[in-house]
Amino acid sequence: MRDDPDVVTLVTRAAGGEAAAWNELVERYAPMVWSICTRYRLSSHDIEDVSQNVWLRLVEQLGNLREPAALPGWLATTTQRECLRVLRAARRCDPSGAEPGEQPPDLDAAVIEQEIIMAERNAALRAAFAELPPHCRKLLSMLISDHSYSEISTILEIPIGSIGPQRARCLERMRRSGFLAGFIDDEITRTQPKAVGGEPGE
Repeated sequence: MRDDPDVVTLVTRAAGGEAAAWNELVERYAPMVWSICTRYRLSSHDIEDVSQNVWLRLVEQLGNLREPAALPGWLATTTQRECLRVLRAARRCDPSGAEPGEQPPDLDAAVIEQEIIMAERNAALRAAFAELPPHCRKLLSMLISDHSYSEISTILEIPIGSIGPQRARCLERMRRSGFLAGFIDDEITRTQPKAVGGEPGE
């Protein structure tokens, strides 16, 4: 798992009763909890039930986590267990809904790890975005919101021809953020071609 000192800091602060740190943990990992629930095809009501139980369990265990850095994995595993609990309870209430001996679906470790990595990457993107100057944040937000170049030009009072270059500079500034360094390095490693039978280019 990725070693993220920020997670340790957030867990420590939240365990000490800091509401802002707790809110940041929820904002960071709630999408992961929701995504795992959807993989089990739970109803919206069941997803809400699972989510509430996951966060309640975290409140109970936050001060007892032996490895705060392992929080993402703990949340993912707890979510998976809660999803299985809901599915099994539903099958007990409606035995005709499944064949005898049929087990609820289970997610393998690779799927869980991918969910954790996605949650960490999204948190890193939010942190890198927050580092940008106000004009970059405004420009990128408007582009994501599907504003036309004409609207952006009028609202930000910049020439239409400069929107593309400014967007590129803002994105490049994000890429240089320390928050994204590990993710970008991983992406480069995965996409670089491997030499076969000699040095690259031979």
